[in-house]
Amino acid sequence: MTKFSCIIIEDEPLALERTKGFVMKTPFLNLLDTFDNALDGLAFLKSNKVDLLFLDINMDELSGIELLESSKLDCRVIITTAYSEYALKGYELNITDYLLKPFTFERFLQAINKIQDNKAIVSNELNSNFIFVKTENRLEKINIDEILFIEGMRDYRRIHTIHKRIMTLQNFSELEQLLPAKLICRVHKSYMVSISKIDEIERSRIKISKHIIPISETYRNHFFSQINS
Repeated sequence: MTKFSCIIIEDEPLALERTKGFVMKTPFLNLLDTFDNALDGLAFLKSNKVDLLFLDINMDELSGIELLESSKLDCRVIITTAYSEYALKGYELNITDYLLKPFTFERFLQAINKIQDNKAIVSNELNSNFIFVKTENRLEKINIDEILFIEGMRDYRRIHTIHKRIMTLQNFSELEQLLPAKLICRVHKSYMVSISKIDEIERSRIKISKHIIPISETYRNHFFSQINS
């Protein structure tokens, strides 16, 4: 799984602890250090490779905006602030996202998922044997070889595994980016299936354990090309 190194520059102790707590809960982020002023953070950035910076705006000596204006940073930046009036200026400086305090963990995840150009942040490399999905207010690890199928249910997706069922708000497009296409295949607007778990295919229906899953015309050719390969 791809990990992203990050630092936090934040002069409010409570806000710093909150952002730090969210980073520590996120398996694909690696926190290198935290700083309570922009000058120390800038010195660290000049001598260390960092993928992502969480940056407060209102700080003494050097503000977050001044840091961005005066330095060419080779990393993605997520601004954290209590003041919405800086949003336009932040986007002019090509930031990745703008988090208004106090932000939730769900909003935090939405922001960091943008650091790969709105693609899911967890790699779908074929040598990965698990993924993390957002469920309620946490990330849950799922072993790919335990997935039976994934079912769409209005705003939710239900992931059926050998041992349990997990509900997530992540859509099918996000899940397709997370999962290796040669193992988990879309067969219908409301279904993805694990190819290795298929027991039978009869006409336009797939049987997995006791479940019958339809194959739609939209995905039919792609599905059969996957299983034939």
